[in-house]
Amino acid sequence: MDKQDFVQRFQYQSLEPSTHRFKFPRAVKESAVLIPLCQTTPDSNELSIVLTKRASHLKHHPGQVSFPGGKVEESDQSKVDTALREAEEEIGLARQQINVIGQLRDYHTITGFNITPIIGLVEGAMALNIDHNEVAEVFTVPLKHFIDGKNHTKLATYHRGFKHFVHFMPYQKHQIWGATAAIIADLVAHLSPEPAGV
Repeated sequence: MDKQDFVQRFQYQSLEPSTHRFKFPRAVKESAVLIPLCQTTPDSNELSIVLTKRASHLKHHPGQVSFPGGKVEESDQSKVDTALREAEEEIGLARQQINVIGQLRDYHTITGFNITPIIGLVEGAMALNIDHNEVAEVFTVPLKHFIDGKNHTKLATYHRGFKHFVHFMPYQKHQIWGATAAIIADLVAHLSPEPAGV
C-alpha cells in the first residue's frame, strides 16, 4: 500500500469503534503514541510502520515492542503534541518530518493508561537519534505484513473477571503483542473493508 492509497483509505472511511473492548474501571492516566509510517525503502512506494523495542532496564514493559509515545505532560498542547514530542525525545524523529493525518480510537490498558494513537506519515529520509536510556532498537515492519490476516493471532484472557483478547503479530525475531498489536489491529480494521482476521 502506497502513501496515496493509505491516506485515501484512512480519511475516507468512518472510524469504527475499537476492536478492544476493555475499559479501565477507575480514573486513567492520559497518554499518546505516534504510529509513524515511512517508505519501506527509498526506491519503494510501499509503506512500513516504525516500531521501537523498549530498553531492558525500564521498570514498565522492558524489552517489549511499542510505538514511540508516553504520558501527557502539562506543557503539551494536545495529544498530537504529546505523540510528536515523545517521538522526538525517544528516537530523534523530528516533528517537522511528520505529516499527521488523523488518529484511532482510544485504547485502555489494564495498567490504567488511556492511549490515543496518532497516525503520521514520515516525509523524507529518517535521521534518527535514539535515546538508549529508553529505546534499545528501532525497526520497521512492512504494512502489508499486518494487513495479511495470516500474521494475526488473538487469545482470550481474563482480567478481574472480564474477558478480553490479547493480540500477537510476530515479525522475524520480534514479538509484537499486547497494546501495540491491538492498536495495529484497529488500524488494519479501519483500512480494510473487512478486518483481516482480527
